Amino acid sequence: MEFKILVIDDEKNQRTVLAKFLESQGYKVFSAASGEEGLEIIKSKVLDAVITDMKMKGMSGKELLKETKKINPILPVIVITAFGSVEDAVEVMRLGAADYITKPVNLQELLIKLKKELERAVITKENEQLRKEIIDSSISEKIITRNEKMLEILNIAYRAAKTDAPVLILGESGTGKELLAKTIHELSKRKDKPFIPVNCAALNPGVLESELFGHEKGAFTGAVTEKKGRFELAEKGTLFLDEIGDIPLEVQVKLLRVLQEKELERVGGSKRIPVNFRLISATNKNLQQLIAEEKFREDLFYRINVITLEIPPLRERKEDLPLLIDYYLNKWKNQYGINVKGFTKEAYTKLLSYHYPGNIRELANIIQRAVVLSRDEYIDYIDIGEKEINKNIADGIDCKFEAGTVTLSEAVEKIEKEMIIDALEKSGGIQTKAAELLGISERNLRYKIQKYGIKK
Repeated sequence: MEFKILVIDDEKNQRTVLAKFLESQGYKVFSAASGEEGLEIIKSKVLDAVITDMKMKGMSGKELLKETKKINPILPVIVITAFGSVEDAVEVMRLGAADYITKPVNLQELLIKLKKELERAVITKENEQLRKEIIDSSISEKIITRNEKMLEILNIAYRAAKTDAPVLILGESGTGKELLAKTIHELSKRKDKPFIPVNCAALNPGVLESELFGHEKGAFTGAVTEKKGRFELAEKGTLFLDEIGDIPLEVQVKLLRVLQEKELERVGGSKRIPVNFRLISATNKNLQQLIAEEKFREDLFYRINVITLEIPPLRERKEDLPLLIDYYLNKWKNQYGINVKGFTKEAYTKLLSYHYPGNIRELANIIQRAVVLSRDEYIDYIDIGEKEINKNIADGIDCKFEAGTVTLSEAVEKIEKEMIIDALEKSGGIQTKAAELLGISERNLRYKIQKYGIKK
């Protein structure tokens, strides 16, 4: 794929050096000697990225950035700033720059940043298509997120859905593993066929074997008729094995044989029955550890682990909380016909600061209860009623704010700053690791460190 890059700089030598270097890396490069000239190219051509100097005669890089965002909000713009000009860097990031680089320009550093932004741009375009397909799908609940890790997971899920490759979904209880599995099914060519879920942890070994493989009449006491198992019920559709880590070894052997041969024998039978299904598995357990403990077959692990999607816990998706709170508030008030408009500042602050060990399932339950017990148009913290929330526990962050002393945005900023400091301490000051802990991009983390004046 040939990417088109625009280089804007009023210094001819630097403009030429940048253009020739990028051309040597296989990019198609357009050049502009001023912000005004660059803006005309942005209006007239389809570009993949813009690299612009900050200080130029006439239109500055900052003004160009503002105008570019009006024309194409998702076009990545990398700004070149003077060395040590932190104020300029913070300002352009606030205005929507993808990244910045200081003079003198290190060409290899610029190349790394450019490649990263181009990869992100490609994913963004794919995610737009993904969102459209999810919106058009028939599932009752949607995956609601703006978290970068979740968007990356959805991007992989979108591509995996177009194939029959087995998918393994990892994540804590309540993170939405079954919803992601349903989404993959709804985006696949099997969407018009059954989606058959099985909770492997909820069934004892004997019942599980009969549920999966079916049984013949007289196979055991109580088997008065033949019964099709979940494999057969999922014919031409999708079989979802939730908590696959809880399947006993003797059942794992039979499961592996079905996956290898696409045939099964019912319990008590000898007839080989062909089956056609797509397998999606999920677990909250560490399968590698279970393999080491000889509780899970390694050959089965590699059969189910072609595509792995690991859903982050809700505490690592803090930016999704406002979206999810709004979604579940509307869901429950409409379902119960209760006229509530929202939450008080104190209640909302508590919801944002809580760490949700039960993840999205717990959040949904808390809001459902709050809506049912609400006393007024706005739900107060008393209506939330959860002991853990009302202890103001947020992984060690003090979230007590006296009513009227701070605004909601100030409270959220205080929490955000404390979380960033905590993540930096836990990661030993390594920003890449801290960003992973927080569930945000390293670029976003750098911006927030500068915004809050956090020292190394």
